[in-house]
Amino acid sequence: MIDLMSIAQTEAKGGDLFGALEALYKPTDVRPDGHPDAIVWQGGNFDGTVNPVAHSLTDAYALIGTIAAADILGLPFYAVPMWSQYRHDTQLECLSWFGNMPCTSIKWSTAGDAYVNDGKGGRVVVMGKSGNAPLRTQAGVYCNVRPYGPITAVRCMPCLPYSQNRPKFDVDSKTGLIHSEMNSPGIQMAYANRLFLKMVHETGKIGRVAMKPTQAMEDGINAGLHAWLLEGTKFEVGRKYAVNPFEEHRDNIEKIIALLPSDFKKGMENWGGRIEQHIADTNYGLLLWDLIEQRDCVVLATDLDGDRLTDLMADVSDPLRDFGKKVAKHLGHDVDMSQVWADMGYTTGNGRDMTSVMHRMSGPAIHEQTLGSADAMLLRLLDGDESMGGTKQPYDPRIHFVLMRDAYLDANQGNEKVKIWFDNVLGTFDSIYGQTRPGFIEGYKALKQAITPWGS
Repeated sequence: MIDLMSIAQTEAKGGDLFGALEALYKPTDVRPDGHPDAIVWQGGNFDGTVNPVAHSLTDAYALIGTIAAADILGLPFYAVPMWSQYRHDTQLECLSWFGNMPCTSIKWSTAGDAYVNDGKGGRVVVMGKSGNAPLRTQAGVYCNVRPYGPITAVRCMPCLPYSQNRPKFDVDSKTGLIHSEMNSPGIQMAYANRLFLKMVHETGKIGRVAMKPTQAMEDGINAGLHAWLLEGTKFEVGRKYAVNPFEEHRDNIEKIIALLPSDFKKGMENWGGRIEQHIADTNYGLLLWDLIEQRDCVVLATDLDGDRLTDLMADVSDPLRDFGKKVAKHLGHDVDMSQVWADMGYTTGNGRDMTSVMHRMSGPAIHEQTLGSADAMLLRLLDGDESMGGTKQPYDPRIHFVLMRDAYLDANQGNEKVKIWFDNVLGTFDSIYGQTRPGFIEGYKALKQAITPWGS
């Protein structure tokens, strides 16, 4: 058994967390591309039957939850130190290590306002906040895909539509950077648009485009790249933008096209499906209807609008269920609305189970999950009363097992043995955490006894 409490206390007290974790894992010869001096550890059973994934060792429950789940599962993995103090001490260099690991990876997002030691006896807010933005830049992430119920959001990264000042607007012909108040990478836009069209083609779902091409200059470029990619394909476009954004921004868009691989559109002549081009704002209302009507769709949005769309996806089901309960009560019925919701075929919960996958221009995907209240929950564990006198439930580590399942299945596509094994693991987990949730340490010990590690 790993002494998880000792690790949590070491982190909370600002102790030698690096040394504590270095003692747990072995060094490995695997290095991220372009970073020969990176620090990477390995753990689990490297028996050659399953491809490993890389873990980011971040903060609080994201850290000890990952350590516990990895130990219980016994699957082979790499680990990169990335907790807030270490990110600060390495001046974010460890983000580049993790972002360039040559394997499918798992990134936890935790609080971005953590205080760390500044090396001079003082305390400062951690450099780079949560590290998400610099990680995406350094890892070459071009979009984030979030499926939830019938809706899949493809969020272009970083792709911020702010500029409305045409005279200041230009595209750098050497880098493809769209220069305005922000610097949005046009090449990433092209990759996100192509992935969106690929998903519409392969799934048969409706494709919705959420942009503001007549308001924000970056969106004009984005929509123009989208129009260029549609040329020569079999896609049908229902609602269309009033102006062809490719023709309007042709000179700048062709600078970006010149930087793409020459075979960028290869095979797209056979892609087809239904595309609807909407102003971004419209998609908030459409998303509600798509959820209510259980209409499968894929939405392509910018970073700014995509963030708000995914927030709505995560949050809207609770108020819809609550409204349903109010209607039922008005009609004289006292119902279990969660059960009614499930009986009607709806699968969305409260957003905490929404998965997120970041795609890189080169290299496998990074599976991402946010654990916003990890710090507060960890303090309850350290204070000795996880339930706060019975008013709270202990931490539920199921998301760690679900996230690892997604990542390992992604890294081992077609490996049915891994899938069956993971399904059995989740069944065992649910039998232990089913009715009364155990404390985190007690749950770790129970899972450790009940689950046979991979390769044992």
